[in-house]
Amino acid sequence: MAMPKQQDYYELLGVSKTASADEIRKAYLKLAHKYHPDKTGGDKAAEDKLKEINQAYDTLKNPEKRARYDQYGHMGEQFAGAGQGGFGGFGFGGGGGGGFEAPFDDFFDVLFGRSGGTRRRPSSRPGNDLEYRLTITLREAATGAKKKIRFARREVCGDCNGSGATSGTQPQACVECAGTGQVRRAQGFFSITQTCTRCRGTGRIISNPCSRCSGSGRFRSERELSVDLPAGIDTGSRLRLSGEGEPGDNGGPRGDLYIFVEVEADEIFEREGNDVVCDMPISFTQAILGDKIRVPTLNGEAELKIPAGTQSGTAFRLRGMGIKDLRGYHKGDQIVRVQVETPTKLTREQRELIEKFQAISNDKTYPLYHRFLEKVKKSLGG
Repeated sequence: MAMPKQQDYYELLGVSKTASADEIRKAYLKLAHKYHPDKTGGDKAAEDKLKEINQAYDTLKNPEKRARYDQYGHMGEQFAGAGQGGFGGFGFGGGGGGGFEAPFDDFFDVLFGRSGGTRRRPSSRPGNDLEYRLTITLREAATGAKKKIRFARREVCGDCNGSGATSGTQPQACVECAGTGQVRRAQGFFSITQTCTRCRGTGRIISNPCSRCSGSGRFRSERELSVDLPAGIDTGSRLRLSGEGEPGDNGGPRGDLYIFVEVEADEIFEREGNDVVCDMPISFTQAILGDKIRVPTLNGEAELKIPAGTQSGTAFRLRGMGIKDLRGYHKGDQIVRVQVETPTKLTREQRELIEKFQAISNDKTYPLYHRFLEKVKKSLGG
């Protein structure tokens, strides 16, 4: 009878066989988020897919398991205890570790037709990690802030203490797998261990499910946390709150909560690294005669001197008035770009004065304009 083909773990997580541990972890988190029951509404296919993803990650995140999987594939998971020849394991295909080696226990399972083998209790598994998207203002990013967040996560049911069984009762060991969560079946010369289909790998059968959690041992609950955001944080920054994810299975530790930060656009300032840029309109008389103006900053206002003859688009730098480096090494600057505003509605008196000014103007009044005209004239051969 042909055995069902298992999908390659690397293909399942969508990574290459040379992927780093961090790349594997990121791929796992993305898929776990996609197929999480909260996202799929309890879809059976998605639930099975999540189990496959968890199994793949459990193998590839462990350097020893990954090395064994890279050498033997899925079969290597069944022979994790094999020795390198000698009494601890029987080698097939040559000595020196070059061929396939079957564990001592499994070898005798095949010879004597045993289907049990060494009984293993269901292993503990860490809880799922959670993600939270937090939007903050630019000023909060610049100065740091304390934010309260609310999110939903699964908690261990207090009525059944996580057992899933009605108070006063206990789950019973699955008779199919004797409480191990796995069954061992002979497939030709080999003995294959598979997840028990009756208890779905839990090793337990619940005859009287808890009414609060419907036998899952978990229930959804709202949690509120206070999060400290450091000064200098930016869009794309990620905070990790250890142990604030969902509870693990069979005594496994809680997962973590990852907070992804997004800084919303500001009406006045634009961030460029640790610098902030502000476009400040000034009147054409201030640009002509010069002036002292008050400009907004992230911490209030500051005085800026506008020299006489300032051109539109001129940038002024206010040292140390930008955003603090996230590592605390230095602080950025604020750049003020002035935009000279041309009047659009003039009174009769204003218009007469402007016309009089224009009449007494010469090439020294507008040197840039006249130099440009000279270049044009020269380029045209005039």
